[in-house]
Amino acid sequence: MTNYRWVICGMLFLATTVNYMDRQVLSLLNTNYIAKEFHWDNDDYGTITAFFSLFYAFISLFAGKFIDKMGTKKGYIWAIVIWSIGACLHAGCGIATCWFNGVDSIEALRAIDKTAQMGLFGLTMSVWLFIACRMILAIGESGNFPAAIKVTAEYFPKKDRALATSIFNAGASIGALIAPLTIPALADAYGWEMAFIIIGAIGFIWAGLWVFLYTAPAKSNFVNAAELAYIESDKAEEETPKAEAADENDFKLSLFECFKYRQTWAFIVGKLFTDGVWWFFLFWAPDYFDGLGYPVTTMTGKTLLFVLYLIVTVISIYGGYLPKFFVEKRGMNPYIGRMRAMLIFAFFPIFAMFAQPLSGISPWIPAIIIGVAGAGHQAWSANLYSTIGDMFPKSAVATITGIGTMFGGFCSFAINKGSGVLFDYAEAQGAAFSFFGETGKPAGYMIVFCYCAVAYLIGWVIMKALVPKYKPITK
Repeated sequence: MTNYRWVICGMLFLATTVNYMDRQVLSLLNTNYIAKEFHWDNDDYGTITAFFSLFYAFISLFAGKFIDKMGTKKGYIWAIVIWSIGACLHAGCGIATCWFNGVDSIEALRAIDKTAQMGLFGLTMSVWLFIACRMILAIGESGNFPAAIKVTAEYFPKKDRALATSIFNAGASIGALIAPLTIPALADAYGWEMAFIIIGAIGFIWAGLWVFLYTAPAKSNFVNAAELAYIESDKAEEETPKAEAADENDFKLSLFECFKYRQTWAFIVGKLFTDGVWWFFLFWAPDYFDGLGYPVTTMTGKTLLFVLYLIVTVISIYGGYLPKFFVEKRGMNPYIGRMRAMLIFAFFPIFAMFAQPLSGISPWIPAIIIGVAGAGHQAWSANLYSTIGDMFPKSAVATITGIGTMFGGFCSFAINKGSGVLFDYAEAQGAAFSFFGETGKPAGYMIVFCYCAVAYLIGWVIMKALVPKYKPITK
């Protein structure tokens, strides 16, 4: 049997890695590079990341349907090319801001008081320009997971989908792992603008490879009969009580029909409560360690982020093995096995509430704790995505993924915008603002960490109430 499905899985892994590196550039360069030039505060940065999440959420509703309509080959190419263009466009925000403010250099812009740059809704032009670039980035990136989940459903039987998903989903951790070691170095060597361009250009290379490597398994010259039989083994194992029952590939759902099913709402809940937690870690971890005295410009700051995401990567990959164990060794159906695994992983983020109180002992303690919490999220996410393929026809996989991702984006919008406002307020109040023994901005982090700790258990309980047992969608 050939194993070309793992080559395709490797391509999904690379795409997700590039996806998260492009997403991470701004957070790594914000505090020590970009914010100083444009006079940003926490609220400005929170607004930019929140709008990114909002655009991502809105477009995700249609991205899945777009992928289902275009197909995974063309749809994936469109997605990565658009987000790569958006990533590169960030580099022009400095020049455009100077032009709008009537100055001829960044040095001159630094000398202009922030209040003199205020424009629409109290935001400076630089903030609006970055929001515009993040919008383009969000349009493209919203197609990554619907396309990747659809490819996984095409190339893997149900029992292997959580493992395949956990592998390509680990690209998020690898991207976040590589980013702090490369992006600040690129900014130091060539300027923050070139960091956006260099990282953004990698996506165009991936798109070129995808054109030649991807074909549906039944049509691929790299997949032999034995591998194709393994990929399609679910069809042989599933019993069809009615001879006239339509094959799952022929069963289609409209966008609005999807909302009629409890299974859709269970997936929505799983994303709504938890996606914002991961995006909070991704966007605010550099700022958090900067507040502890370890900015990304220092080797310790880089190493802290590296260790954090190394923990996420190593642990989360095993997230796909646990349901496989439950299915093959314990005889559970894939959905029940995944829900059992998700319950276990839902306990990992509880440690997040101890990150801030223990940070005074050593910065390595919160790095390890956040890493464990992040690993729990990635393992949870891999299994959550795989529940779609268990219960929905392949023709609707990307659509359901997009719907859930939209609601996950709403959570991210709230947590990122709320964090920016909260941190500025807490910092301004100082000792007058306290929570669980912390004061000032650390108290703000403590509040957010407490939400992160309980979000997954709440989400799991509601999901289980909505879909207590395995129930695939039938026509």
